[in-house]
Amino acid sequence: MLKGMVDTGVVAIVRLNSSESLTRVAEAIAEGGVRYIEFTMTTPGALEVLGKVTERFGDDVIFGAGTVLDAETARAAILAGARFVVAPNLNPKVITLCNRYSVPAMPGALTPTEIMQAWDLGADVVKVFPCSAFGPDYIKAVLAPLPHVKLAPVGGVELDNVSAYMRAGAACVGVGSSLVNAKLIAGGDWAGLTERARGFIEGVQAGRS
Repeated sequence: MLKGMVDTGVVAIVRLNSSESLTRVAEAIAEGGVRYIEFTMTTPGALEVLGKVTERFGDDVIFGAGTVLDAETARAAILAGARFVVAPNLNPKVITLCNRYSVPAMPGALTPTEIMQAWDLGADVVKVFPCSAFGPDYIKAVLAPLPHVKLAPVGGVELDNVSAYMRAGAACVGVGSSLVNAKLIAGGDWAGLTERARGFIEGVQAGRS
């Protein structure tokens, strides 16, 4: 699962309040090549929605839980079908719980000290958040002394800089509204979402080539 996420290079960050809406979005971006979706636990009824879509898509689209702040939420999300767990912060208990269930943990960190603490605790990928104020050069600088750590920049990743993040050494990126655009969803422009997803995948591939 983790290898597939890194190979693809893009995790879509989605906040939608119904399984029907999430299904349409998942179908659209999967057609564009983005098959990994972080569904945030701050969404009302998140666990119920997560359960429905994981049953609907099986292995065609891989859903994870996002904004997981504690071990209790992590366990509930995993039991609902989450295949990976993402957090904006570093909570050792969440990492321990994920390791126990053999589910990839992606805690949030920012400084080199926090990043190494997360890695030493058993993180599979460290979410560098918020990355919008630092950009690709920060990822490159952190990886210079820590080349063995898998980093996923989140915050400020756009179509015009995703290639730069890949060239800087990011294992993958997390992308929210610049991919899962609210106006496109509201207008039912699924082809537009597919096009954006395809653009991000092409950007990742260009950055790695």
